[in-house]
Amino acid sequence: MAILSKIRERSMALIIVIGLALFAFVLDPSTLTDFFNSSKVNEIGAVDGETISRQEFAQALEDYRTRTGNRSTEMQVAKAVWDNLVRQKIYKEQLSEAGITIGQEDVWQEVLKQSSVNSNPQFFNEAGLFDEEKLKLYLADIKESNPSLWNSWQQYVNDIRTNLETTTYNKLISSGLGASLKEAENQYMVEFTKLSGDYVYLPYTSIADSTVAVSKTDIENYIRAHKEEYKVDASRNISYVKFDVIPSQADENAIRNEVGSLLEDRKEYNNITKQEETLLGLKNENDIAIFFEDNNSDTPLDTLYKFKKDISTAISDKIVDGKKGDTFGPYKDQNSFKITKILEITKMPDSVKASHILIPFVGSARAGADVTQTEAQAKVTADSIAKVVRRNKSKFAGLAKEFSADKSNADKGGSLDKFAYKTMVQEFRDYAFSAKKGDIDVVKTAFGFHVIMIEDQNKPQNAYKLATFSRNIEASKETENAAFRNSEEFALALANGTNINEAAKTKGYQVRPSLGLKILGENINGLGNQRQIVTWSFNNDTKVGDYKRFDIEKGHVVAVLTSANEEGVSSAASVINQVRPILIKEAKAKLLEAKMNGATLSDISKANNTTVKTIAAVSLSAPSITGVGTEPKVLGAMYNAEPNKLYTKVVGDKGVFAFVLKSKELPTALPNYNAKRDQLAKARKGQSYRLYEAIKKVSDIEDNRAAYYGVNN
Repeated sequence: MAILSKIRERSMALIIVIGLALFAFVLDPSTLTDFFNSSKVNEIGAVDGETISRQEFAQALEDYRTRTGNRSTEMQVAKAVWDNLVRQKIYKEQLSEAGITIGQEDVWQEVLKQSSVNSNPQFFNEAGLFDEEKLKLYLADIKESNPSLWNSWQQYVNDIRTNLETTTYNKLISSGLGASLKEAENQYMVEFTKLSGDYVYLPYTSIADSTVAVSKTDIENYIRAHKEEYKVDASRNISYVKFDVIPSQADENAIRNEVGSLLEDRKEYNNITKQEETLLGLKNENDIAIFFEDNNSDTPLDTLYKFKKDISTAISDKIVDGKKGDTFGPYKDQNSFKITKILEITKMPDSVKASHILIPFVGSARAGADVTQTEAQAKVTADSIAKVVRRNKSKFAGLAKEFSADKSNADKGGSLDKFAYKTMVQEFRDYAFSAKKGDIDVVKTAFGFHVIMIEDQNKPQNAYKLATFSRNIEASKETENAAFRNSEEFALALANGTNINEAAKTKGYQVRPSLGLKILGENINGLGNQRQIVTWSFNNDTKVGDYKRFDIEKGHVVAVLTSANEEGVSSAASVINQVRPILIKEAKAKLLEAKMNGATLSDISKANNTTVKTIAAVSLSAPSITGVGTEPKVLGAMYNAEPNKLYTKVVGDKGVFAFVLKSKELPTALPNYNAKRDQLAKARKGQSYRLYEAIKKVSDIEDNRAAYYGVNN
């Protein structure tokens, strides 16, 4: 009965779904299959007919995040993963067509070449050499006992396979991209032949831009003729007003007073004991850890000794003049209010030079598989070494090489060079900075037992152990509510039909634009990463003029969609500044060509009130004309011209030319052209990325990532 009841409740929805499906079938019978085909929903895209499923894409995203440590934004990861998947699909197709197969043995041999594998001590034998069998045993073990690690290894191997496929294909293609000796000779001749002649030059600047008319129709015609150059992706423009949640002066004053009150003792009623209790302030509390725990400092208790240079400038001078037990504050330091108490004052060096011999034991941090001593045995070894070096310090370096597990400095006799107070683990640091020059002792840390010899200590000075309690300056609930209320009221004004600029002007708010948003973008000018706003702007149900309020970190935003540009060819208005100069230049070229009348250069120069000039010994390796500038088109035409023949209406970069080639001096022939041939071949083989881009350009790539990232389009 419950099932029948549910069917009755949802019968209308079911009828609508079936009706839509049948209507689609009438229009196109093939759409009925698509309508109920879940695979369509589960496809992120396709490359030449091979689909990329949601599952494949999601797994690739997860693997990428794991490998890179989540250091990239969501859309940066999406782009990197998509590009990798597309590359894999394209190369897979090319390899298949070329009959190239990368087998398991090929991949395994490539794995063995990786330094991360063959240089890993975990896979060394007793002789210290890489042992393939040890690697195989390790892989067999993690396959059974550690699925997560095994999956990571599988992904690592897949990456190696992909790279091997790519490099194999590129190498095969590159092998056919050599150069012949004849090509090298021709290239040499073209680059270094000296050209001399006479010319007349009519610059584009001789015609004012204002005299050349370029219409909107001219620009549209040019765009149509150059569609490939002016293709654009779908984009959106928005305007928005931001409502920041920032602490008011009243908020700051309240936090300052709250922190200041913690200096003194205070009485509070205890709901458990039903009695009034005295809570000690920082001035009188001796158990500082309890004080921090009870009062919830926004920064943890830090009792490391600090020199003056390590203390905030907001309080350092007062600390230096203070004594043990003194308290200071409240004072403002960056974005918090603080109170500080001097716990200890001592004298210590600002840096120490020491040497050490590390004796690890089973279970100590970073202990290798070859460590067999127990903690007690390691202590005996360390004490014995210390006894020896106390009698004869000259033996320290030799014993370090022989016994120390810290190989990074064992070859230097255990020397750690100079180090600052904060750079060592606590036990090591406390001894090194409290002992005296020449002292030798054994200190235990998480890494084992250290035999430490103090070699030198520099610049003894006062150091301070401080207890600094802090409270971040944050907006109060009242301030947060006010910002929320202002954003809601502003959104309501837009709902009533008020223009965003007018509404903002009335309230004194600033309207900011963010132009050219892309469907898979995430950055909003002035807001940073705001994928939610980009998604909204591209949704099918968001129309130009629509608005929405968004909650962002530390504030709110009210955004309006101001324009929507669909995928296609740029509009004339959007590229007018790019196209107009091109059309003006073309129009000027035609006007100048019409002035190139005359049987000789002299005739042309007289007709245009200019002079005949000379080009002397110029080559295409540096195609520049003195007084004009770089003109590769003109010099290229001159290189292919017949001597002593007049050429007119030659359109260059800076103007229109007429010229007569007087001489063409060939360079001295080389004994051989091997070096030039190698140079050409290397240049061609080094551009395999262009090969991929060319293949990608002609591939049929369908990209539906937008739907995956929430765009209802």
